[in-house]
Amino acid sequence: MFDWIYSPEAWIALATLTSLEIVLGIDNIIFISILVSRLPERQRDFARRLGLGLAMLTRLALLFSLTWVMGLTDPMFHVFGQGISGRDLILVGGGLFLLAKATHEIHHSLEGEAEEHSATGTASMGMILVQIALLDVVFSLDSVITAVGLADQLMVMAIAIIIAVGVMLFSAKAIGEFVDSHPTVKMLALSFLVLVGMTLIAEGFEVHIPKGYVYFAMAFSVAVEMLNLKLRKKRTEPVKLRKAIEEDEE
Repeated sequence: MFDWIYSPEAWIALATLTSLEIVLGIDNIIFISILVSRLPERQRDFARRLGLGLAMLTRLALLFSLTWVMGLTDPMFHVFGQGISGRDLILVGGGLFLLAKATHEIHHSLEGEAEEHSATGTASMGMILVQIALLDVVFSLDSVITAVGLADQLMVMAIAIIIAVGVMLFSAKAIGEFVDSHPTVKMLALSFLVLVGMTLIAEGFEVHIPKGYVYFAMAFSVAVEMLNLKLRKKRTEPVKLRKAIEEDEE
């Protein structure tokens, strides 16, 4: 279980996956913040922390269930002479989901219309937690499938998810402001989803792509973007990306 500790590639996967999970979790934080804003002031911090805790549990539950299905390697049926197993279906389906998710998010962030959501009024704690739990299932899919695509060890995937949620729990506001002020960071993360999606589809059709190539592409892109951010410090205000729901000013 702990053999990965001695693998440099596993540590690279952990660092890469944790960073990507944090960026991809920003939308989840935004939605949770909007929902808890309907609660009385004294209950908001508790509900926000509990909501992120539910998000972590949802991700881990989905991760273990997907990993179990990935172990089903016996062919269920054949297509053009090639056996298709439960693992292959998860890989191809997950890859297609990531491609569709990333394309939709990029389009909506640049050309979509933001929907207004009123934060006025109050709601019960139980109702808000139910809504958060349902949203967590939707928001967990892309992060869990990304974990499956980037790491080979289940322990690495689980630790990355736990660390990412922990970081978001204590730094949600700062991380959200950073991503809002540097929209290219979010676009870069979404482009990584496209890369991971294609890798998963290839794996589903028995075409193995060494993950070292994927890590190098991501690391090189991040390094270039960090240099760009440093050089663009004095430029005009960055483009503001559209959000799926914008909270009304109170």
